[in-house]
Parts: sequence; C-alpha cells; structure tokens
Amino acid sequence: MTVAARPTGQDVVVDGGRGELVLFWAGFPLLGAGLGAGLTTLSGWIAGLPWFPFQGLFELLDRWPDERAYPIGAGLGLLGGLALAVVAVRDRLTVTVGHHTVRLHRDGHGRDVARADVAGVFVDGAALVLLDTAGGELAREKSDLDTERLREAFTRQGWPWTGQDPHRDAYRRWVEGLPDLPPGADALLRARQRALDGGHDAETRELHGELARLGVVVRDEGKRQYWRLVPGPPPR
Repeated sequence: MTVAARPTGQDVVVDGGRGELVLFWAGFPLLGAGLGAGLTTLSGWIAGLPWFPFQGLFELLDRWPDERAYPIGAGLGLLGGLALAVVAVRDRLTVTVGHHTVRLHRDGHGRDVARADVAGVFVDGAALVLLDTAGGELAREKSDLDTERLREAFTRQGWPWTGQDPHRDAYRRWVEGLPDLPPGADALLRARQRALDGGHDAETRELHGELARLGVVVRDEGKRQYWRLVPGPPPR
C-alpha cells in the first residue's frame, strides 16, 4: 500500500495518507453495498444452499418484492462495510520519527521509543521491528507501510536502519519440550500457540511481551513460532 511520508516540524510522519482513509470510509461501505445488492440478486439460489450462513435472511429477501429487498440488502452490506472500515482505521499504524524518539500510534494509543535505546530498525515480513542494544525487541508492530518510505524516514533522522534482522540465523522452530528455553518459557509458548491458532491477537501480543521479559524473542511464520534467546541480559 502506498504511504505518505511528510515532515511535521522536524519529525517525519509515515502513514497511509488521506487516500487510505478515503478507501476505508468511502470504498469499503460502497463495496459492501454493492456486494449486498449482488447477494440479494442471488438470494433465491443462496437460500437453497444449506451450508451458507444467514439462511433465514436470504429466504426473506427472496420472498420480498425487489423494491423492498434491494434497499435492505444493500443497506446491510453498507453497514458491514462501515464496520470493516472502523476495524481498519483502528488497526492503522502511524509512525512519527524524530531525531530523539519515534512514536508508534495505533487505535488511539501512542508509544514512544527513545533513539538511545535502539540498536537496529528493520521490517520483518509485515512488522516494523525495533531492537534494543542487548538484541531484544523494543517493539514489533504489524504494519503494511511501505518499507522504502520507512527506511527513508528513519535514515533521514539518523536512526540505525539495518534492513533485515541481524539475528535471523539464530531463530529455531519451537516444538514442545525444548531443553534450552528459560524456565516458564515453554508453557508460555504453548499458550501462545493456542492463541495463535485461535486467532486471538490480543492474547498473542500479551504472551509475546511475557516471553520478552524472560529474554525470549518470538517471530511467527504463518501459525509457526520461531524463537531465539536475547544475546545480552534479559530486560528488567
């Protein structure tokens, strides 16, 4: 997705830009309304599919006259598009890079990270990662922001952009019962695997933080967990 990088005073802001907001607040509802109208056209056929959800709704739409069914179907699709837009806006990451701090802002909450604490910045798949001087992670934020724009913003402000994870070769696939993990880490990884499999993002992030406090860094590839130990002492 194309992003905007713009100066605010001496800071550089990287976000999805106004075009992204237009897509969320206008495009998603319009797409939803069109999809709702299209499904209304197919309501008779869909009502005959026992595996399709909301069978009762499609049976009603099929029985109602078109002048009633189409506005309701399109309206429900529009509401679904608006709900999706709310989720997308809440999940939108804004990165404000200054000379001394970077602010990571999402869902009404901002987090500041000091330049003095950061030894490396890079993008790992769909995540922006900031490493501390001991090799642990200060931040791992899910992001679809353009990598080149992020690199430009951080290097312009003098941050140590590494381009890739300098510890990537240290990761190992997690399997239950590994002997090299710190006490308690295996149980946390088991719980995190269950959260990851169930799509419980908040719990997955919380357990990621608990593991970091034990000096264990975790990255995901699909539903698989990979881990490494922090080379330096674990953060207090």
